[in-house]
Amino acid sequence: QVQLVESGGGLVQPGGSLRLSCAASGFTFSMLVMTWYRQAPGKERELVARISSSGVNTVYADSLKGRFTISRDNAKNTVYLQMNSLKPDDTAVYYCNTVWYGLNYWGQGTQVTVSS
Repeated sequence: QVQLVESGGGLVQPGGSLRLSCAASGFTFSMLVMTWYRQAPGKERELVARISSSGVNTVYADSLKGRFTISRDNAKNTVYLQMNSLKPDDTAVYYCNTVWYGLNYWGQGTQVTVSS
């Protein structure tokens, strides 16, 4: 079955960095687009970044361009999100997502808290 397992979240001070990972299994990872979303308390889930199956093409939320970088390693079935210059507004649960045969698959999420 499809599994997405996020890791790498935690507590970080403003201006700090974190790298999230999402390990995938149960499908042909190299064939699918992967997306990171986040959901802050009291807010709707929003797209953070998306990467094509090959890793060549990426899309970012406008507000995050220049601070966040999505990448993938198809040999390791893993997608990453490098987050730099973190702000308190980046505090959220971050989720990994893919769509396979028309179905959305989500990881359990990893909490990122940006606070001094």
